This record gives sequence, C-alpha cells and structure tokens, in this order.
Amino acid sequence: MNIVDQKKLITQAEYAKKLRPFLPPEAFLADPNKVWILLINAMLLISGWAIASYLDRWNWYCLWLYLPISIVMANSIIVLLFSTHDLLHSSAISNPWIRRLVSLLGLTMLWMPPTLWKAVHNREHHNKTNSEQDPDRNYLFSQPNNWGKWIQNAFVPSSEVNPILLAIGMGHAWGVHTFRNLTSVLFFNNLSAQYPVFAFSVSKKERYSIVLELLAIIGFHITILSSLEFSPVKIFLSYLVPIWVGYAGLIFYIYTNHLLCRMTDANDVLLNSLSIRVPKILDALHINFSYHTEHHLFPGMNPDYYPMVQKLLLTYYPEQFNLMDAHKVWKLMLQTPRHYLNETTFTDWTGTKAFPCPELGLDVTK
Repeated sequence: MNIVDQKKLITQAEYAKKLRPFLPPEAFLADPNKVWILLINAMLLISGWAIASYLDRWNWYCLWLYLPISIVMANSIIVLLFSTHDLLHSSAISNPWIRRLVSLLGLTMLWMPPTLWKAVHNREHHNKTNSEQDPDRNYLFSQPNNWGKWIQNAFVPSSEVNPILLAIGMGHAWGVHTFRNLTSVLFFNNLSAQYPVFAFSVSKKERYSIVLELLAIIGFHITILSSLEFSPVKIFLSYLVPIWVGYAGLIFYIYTNHLLCRMTDANDVLLNSLSIRVPKILDALHINFSYHTEHHLFPGMNPDYYPMVQKLLLTYYPEQFNLMDAHKVWKLMLQTPRHYLNETTFTDWTGTKAFPCPELGLDVTK
C-alpha cells in the first residue's frame, strides 16, 4: 500500500543509510564524462544554428529537410538540462568559476540562472519534496486563484484539461515555471508572492548572481537571434521548434516525477516520488533521468548506477517503491485532477471533486 499512516513514513536519510552499504564506492565518484555530454550537446546546438544561417539559400520546398536537425537540437536542450542538473549535484568540476560558466552554458537555453536552479531545485525541492513548502508540487485548492494557479489548471495534464491547451502547455510549462520563480525572488524575495506554488527567498549574494546570470542569458539569446538575422523562417526552425519540442520532452519527465504522488511532511522519497520505465534508448540519451526516485535517494550519485539502486529498491522495498511504465503514468495523470485538497486527495479548480491520490506502487507488468 502506498497510502500509509504518517507514523510509518521513512525519511530519505533512513533509506540511504540502509542501501548505501550495498553500493560500490565508485558510484559516488564524480564523473567528468557528464561534462563532455553537456559540451557535445552545446556544440550540436551551435552547429544547428550555423546550418540555419544558410536557410535563406534553400528553396522553400526544401525547408522541411531541416526538421530532423530541429529534433536533434530539441533533444540537446533536454540533455543540457539533465546533464547540468547532474553537474550541479556533483563535484565533477571543482573550480567554482569554471563550474559556474559550464552550468550557465548548460542552462542558458532553459532561461534558468544556475544560482536560481541551485536554490529552487537542490535546496528547496530536494529537502522539501512534495511537502507544502516544495515549490515544485501541485497547487493547493486552498491557495488563492491567481494567474500561476490558473495556468497550471489550464495547461497541465489532468482530467479537466483541454487537449489543445495541454499541447500548447507542453512547450511552454517550463518557461512558466522559470518565470514564476525568477520574478518571485527578483521582485519580492520576502515570501509574500502569491502566484508561485510556494514562495522562497534567496540571499542578497544569490540575488545579485541571479541578475548577472540572467543578463548573460539574455545576451546569449540576442546573439543567437542576431546570427539568424532575425529571419522568421530561421528563427522558427532553429530556435522556436527546438525550444518547444525540447521543453515538451523535458516537462513530460518532470510531470511524472511527483505530480501524481501524495504530499508528505517527512521526506519519504518512495512515497512522494515516482520512477518511470521508458525505452532504453531514452535512458541512454537522457542520462537515466527516468530513475527519479533513485535520484532523490542519492542526489549526488553517478546516474550510471541508478539501475543498481532500482534493483535494491525492488528487493528491499517492493511495496513502497513507485515504478510504472511512462504511458501508464501519463494516462493516469489525464484521469485525475491536479490540485491538492489535502495531503492524500486531489480536487479540481472548483473543489467539487475529491479523488484519492492513486496508490501507485510497483507496476509489475511490462
């Protein structure tokens, strides 16, 4: 059973303490190869823009031949987020300035300042996963009906979502997430903003760094558009399409991570997180990001060893571990409302429905 009494919750630290002795020491060593993955995908994007600069020489009926390049670039945007995500959890780059520069390169296409990412993801989300204080959870029904909550209600997969708005939302939800948290810390930073899922604050030094990094990101994007000569065709095929498709791909993973799970006061990662099964080629391309519960157990671990952690979870915690096929998770998201009525119950915008958080558990069918 996944819905258990609060007294039975087990913290992330307790799980880690039990499973850590079964894992080899090299699983926790920094892996410089992940930095090369980041740099290679950055080069793929730059190569795509270089090719796009010649699109004005192509016949109009040949422009569709650029679409496979657009898809490759979209995948690179996904990989840049996932590889930078792993980089900022590890010590693969010890020099702080080089680390900051590389992480800025990795997150620029995501419009995400690295300092903000470390605050919202490493500090807030990982320490308060799917609790009331987690900025990445579903909105509560009891929260004010503001624009942030309305966007989630209108564009995030749920039993109420319009399919057309869902399709639009897939390519834009990441941008909304970034905008929400970025403006909250830059313009308020005192926990008073109502539109984020949960407002958090950063230090004065972090705020200053976020501003500098954001200015660098804006400059980089202006440089890209300038290199494309602000041509609508070039921008559409090599900038907008990769962003829309890339954001949709990464948000699919992110939606499955926690939004179907119940809320928890204690950080029981087997209860508040979900791992999904995807085709092996996607695990190879996306650095095992589907192993999300495993990541929450050992955030700094080399992702190559997540399958080993999964085997341990299947051995020692088969009843608590949430593991499902990706398409089944997506189907279930479209069958459930997306606001929390309480820790174990979903409801809709109007609060007229009460749908118990599904008992996810281990899906043994493949």
